[in-house]
Amino acid sequence: MVGAGACCTPGREAGAAVRATAAPAAGPVDTSGMVRLAGTFRMGTDDRVGFPSDGEGPIRQVSLSPFWIDTRAVSNDQFAAFVEATGYRTEAEEFGWSYVFAGFLPPELRGPDAPRPQGAPWWIGQADAIWSHPEGPGSDLAGRGDHPVVHISWHDASAYAAWAGKRLPTEAEWEFAARGGLDQARYPWGDELTPDGQHRCNIWQGRFPVSNTVADGHLGTAPVNAYEPNGYGLYNVAGNIWEWVADWWGTDHPIGPLTDPTGPPEGTAKVMRGGSYMCHDSYCNRYRVAARTQNTPDAGTGHLGFRLAADA
Repeated sequence: MVGAGACCTPGREAGAAVRATAAPAAGPVDTSGMVRLAGTFRMGTDDRVGFPSDGEGPIRQVSLSPFWIDTRAVSNDQFAAFVEATGYRTEAEEFGWSYVFAGFLPPELRGPDAPRPQGAPWWIGQADAIWSHPEGPGSDLAGRGDHPVVHISWHDASAYAAWAGKRLPTEAEWEFAARGGLDQARYPWGDELTPDGQHRCNIWQGRFPVSNTVADGHLGTAPVNAYEPNGYGLYNVAGNIWEWVADWWGTDHPIGPLTDPTGPPEGTAKVMRGGSYMCHDSYCNRYRVAARTQNTPDAGTGHLGFRLAADA
């Protein structure tokens, strides 16, 4: 059975999890490239364009203590430095495969016998697809050093965070930062997807999954500083890649007011936020700032990465 959130981020087979290699902790926290935030906001949405089963609502008042958060997702170059320093092997490397968008593979690798998750035929389980070879053997990171690292599991992201002396943001911290100071706007920049006809994020353009016009300038991932940042200086909190957060998945939210919520105490899936370059209104409009989905902590795909936070 495919893991939760298959249409957006397919999971691995049940019971197939492996334990990622632990990484050593680093020295003092480096807050360069981060912004310090705190405040109170209205989290979630009652917007009917969302998915009721995703638990986007109800709207609840949340107050957050000061914290730091990356303005950009962790890049391939940054992750390469981590691997060089620690020798870390990602879970995709341990499994020996990861999911790649079928359109990125040559015809001989996407035939009728290619391994595809149920309900999401645009994904293919590609052997040896890992962070440094995003489309499998023969692919590399040439020209993508400043793109977000992908094929990253929640365990991998947590290991990088420990090495950096940081942590993954809570879901509340992520949404507060992604909103950029706007109250209940649909997107990080307002309520219109393309204000004045300008593309503000990297999502699918055209007819999913057969035709991408690349009208927004990017077929796959975009650089971590693509497009204009939001009001707090964060880049690409809508589209580009899904981002892991710290919380276990849950859909029953306390109404509030809440202070520094951290989600359910336990679970089987972790929350992901932000949407990706594969999101399209015809099947997944989860590039909205309140949108959310889930997957098992060992999952990794060609559009799944992370950014970090730290206590202030």
